[in-house]
Amino acid sequence: MAFILGSGSPRRLDLLAQLGITPDAICPPDVDETPHKGELPRAYCQRVTRDKVRAVAAQADDLVLCADTTVALGRRIMGKPEDAGQAAEFLLALSGRRHRVITAVALRRGEKLWQRNVVSQVRMKRLSDEEMNAYLATNDWQGKAGGYAIQGPAGAFIPWISGSFTGIVGLPLAETATLLQSAGYPLYKSGETVA
Repeated sequence: MAFILGSGSPRRLDLLAQLGITPDAICPPDVDETPHKGELPRAYCQRVTRDKVRAVAAQADDLVLCADTTVALGRRIMGKPEDAGQAAEFLLALSGRRHRVITAVALRRGEKLWQRNVVSQVRMKRLSDEEMNAYLATNDWQGKAGGYAIQGPAGAFIPWISGSFTGIVGLPLAETATLLQSAGYPLYKSGETVA
């Protein structure tokens, strides 16, 4: 049995390492992440994650793990900004407000699928023009849902969260560990480390 991470995210790789897991392969799938018309954020996140985990080529007994994180302001889905202008638009919308960060996790072995989603609440402080411009200049917004990452420089903009910190980063560890155990993955071996 091989363990395949269906994500190119270095953050997810680091988080898996906290569980003592080093994937046998890293195979980021190429799926369309465009929201469907009228699709709500949680349903969107779950669908994209299912699409990802099904798109990864694997043997019948391999375990494939995929996740997707989205930022939701009300019913609005804020994906990865296309450019600095869109990142600025997202940050302006989030500035001084609470929003949700949704991370869906899916695990597949053969045709069997396990899935969980975790919703956390995040408050971003009101950003000054100086803070916003300095942050945009770091390019840390690139490839980040909502245009920011809590574990990067934007962490200074987040005075309050409620929920899963690792879920906000991109892989909720408690729920991921539960899914792995449900799938029969030997997560906690006595006297030896998991490879």
